Amino acid sequence: MIQLLFTLLASEVAVVFLLLFKTPFRKLAVLGLDRVKRGRGPVMAKTVAGTIFIVLGSSVYSMSKIRERSSEIGSLTPTDQVLMSRHLLEASLMGYSLFLALIIDRLHHYIRELRGLRKNVEAVTKQNRALEEAKNGSSEESKAKEKQLSELHEKVKQLELDSESRLNEAKAAEANAFALKRQSEDFLLEYDRMLEENQNLRSQLESIDRLLSHTDSKKSS
Repeated sequence: MIQLLFTLLASEVAVVFLLLFKTPFRKLAVLGLDRVKRGRGPVMAKTVAGTIFIVLGSSVYSMSKIRERSSEIGSLTPTDQVLMSRHLLEASLMGYSLFLALIIDRLHHYIRELRGLRKNVEAVTKQNRALEEAKNGSSEESKAKEKQLSELHEKVKQLELDSESRLNEAKAAEANAFALKRQSEDFLLEYDRMLEENQNLRSQLESIDRLLSHTDSKKSS
């Protein structure tokens, strides 16, 4: 019994060291514990732990009986000393075995949680990288769009300048046309006035000719 407990305790200590330190055998230990916790493994582990706990309780009860008997006698007999030492050693080994089993279970649980957290962190990191790449791509697209918009603004400004220059040219041409129209109207008025004067002069000349012809006819008579 004691040799079996020593073997169990040594095995548990080895598993604890394998789980504590990152070595190539750590993954194997975790995989082994994963297989143990599948199927009927947990039931068997609970059964063994319950048996050890019952034997531990039995050893503690035996030690309490020996102490009661020694208190009645006044001292421990050699046989009681041997039994007391044996029960104490067995109880210590079984207690340490249960404690190490609990530590192994918790270490295995935390290692699995740590691996899950690492996977989640890696997934989140990949998502962040993808978002950053998409953000950079969108920023490049936005820069290209801003460049196109600036070029369009420049073209619009150039077209506005061209339209303003053409509008000024049209206004100047309109002003010149208005001035030419005024000049033509003035010329027409002057032409009408000159026609009227010419007509007056003709009428005067005709009247003068009539007078002269009338006087000539009188003289000849």
